[in-house]
Amino acid sequence: MKNPFFFILAFACISIQAQNIEDVLRYSLDNTQGTARYQGLSGAFTALGGDLSALNANPASSAVFNNSQFTFTGTNYNRNNDATYFGTFRNGGLNSFKINQIGGVFVFKDRSRASEWKKFTLALNYDLSSNFRNRYYVAGSSTQGIDNYFLAFAQGVPLNQLQVGEDEFIEDVYLDIGSQLGFGPQQAFLGFQSGVIDPVDFDDPNNTNYFGNALYERVNQDYFQETYGYNSKFTMNFATQYLDVLYIGGSMNFHSIYYEQYTQFSERGYNTDSPIQFTNFDNLLVTRGNGFSFSLGMIAKVNQAVRLGASYQSPTWYDLTDDLAQRINTDFPDKNPDIGFIDFNIVNLFPGYSIQTPGKFNGGLALVFGGNGLLSFDYSYQDMSKSKLKPTADPSFGSVNSEIASTLRAVSTFRIGGEYRIKRLSLRGGYRFEQSPYANGFTIGDLNGFSAGLGYNFGASRFDITYSRVERSAEQELFDVGVTTPARIDAVLNNVSFGYTLNF
Repeated sequence: MKNPFFFILAFACISIQAQNIEDVLRYSLDNTQGTARYQGLSGAFTALGGDLSALNANPASSAVFNNSQFTFTGTNYNRNNDATYFGTFRNGGLNSFKINQIGGVFVFKDRSRASEWKKFTLALNYDLSSNFRNRYYVAGSSTQGIDNYFLAFAQGVPLNQLQVGEDEFIEDVYLDIGSQLGFGPQQAFLGFQSGVIDPVDFDDPNNTNYFGNALYERVNQDYFQETYGYNSKFTMNFATQYLDVLYIGGSMNFHSIYYEQYTQFSERGYNTDSPIQFTNFDNLLVTRGNGFSFSLGMIAKVNQAVRLGASYQSPTWYDLTDDLAQRINTDFPDKNPDIGFIDFNIVNLFPGYSIQTPGKFNGGLALVFGGNGLLSFDYSYQDMSKSKLKPTADPSFGSVNSEIASTLRAVSTFRIGGEYRIKRLSLRGGYRFEQSPYANGFTIGDLNGFSAGLGYNFGASRFDITYSRVERSAEQELFDVGVTTPARIDAVLNNVSFGYTLNF
């Protein structure tokens, strides 16, 4: 019988076991967002500066500004995902629009010219580091049924821990199992109560062996995933210029995360004599949190044409919480008829946890050809194997951290950008290559991207427009255990960004 109240229960001292490498990389890998000009040069700004989003590459960038200015940028994101799973192809994607950058810089010059420190600057900027809005579809005929997922968690769990008492509500028991025993037994409970799995011996309350009720050689699976949210960064920056040769700066960065992931899984095509003919299993995960990082950098003018830049971006320390809601349905005749009362109104709240992303080193070389244009080259190094889930004393986090250390690797990123000016018109282009963060090179593949843009200077203001394209492939498992044959996702992100800058 359904309890008439909306249920939320915090898990006490039990880990979700769902935090994994994928979660760590989600918040570690930044897309090239920012102003339209920054995107137009594919983010190759470490030695250039003079752009608000260039603070992401080098906090000394704001000292290059000659006057105060305000900039805002809007971007249309077009995602296209081609998924291949057991030889079956599906296409998915979407469009979304966001104001992805807004900020300003204030330039204070030494009017007396008595000091060797020519100016200092204060900049405030908001950037959307990642837009999580995305969706894809997967379909295919698999040899791994969803019963394997539930069996992986159920084996070894006593039957009496998965049963509902005469005076108990099914949703109460579901939440209690999660809070007292953990995520694994809770998944076993869903599989048993829905009829996907059954105990070998119903009469033995201490039974710990289970079997699947679905009979198949191959089974038809459909999987849909849609995500929503953002990883945003608000930057407070201070920089200064020494003579005409050196720019130095530092930033404090305040990060905010909201991530929502909805997955819908259905399975059909069992043998005709199978006691179960369909299974639907849906999950809704919501992650919220905040983070902090800092960065330091410098730009040196070797001469009027050559600039060198270097910066260090600290690790980002995120504090996060997860909410998880689930629902499952089958046509098994002996399933618990109340299984439908476990739905998205029954929410598991898990203890807070932390993610520490690795620090990053940036180096850059820029060639400035007077007022005619420029070329810029950037190199970044970030060791993804140094990522960590915390508290490290948590045994499940310890195993994930060990996997991170052995599975991920250092990532090198190369960027090149150029700008050519024809009077008031600027023509821009860029290219970016980023190595796979995986040692195997294919769980997430290398990233390739290019950009092209225009800018028109009105004197007191400037308008910019940029088109950018990024391609990357990944091997995506539908579930962490049981159904682990990955789908190949070939993802393409096409962005069109519009920016307006007002000079003061």
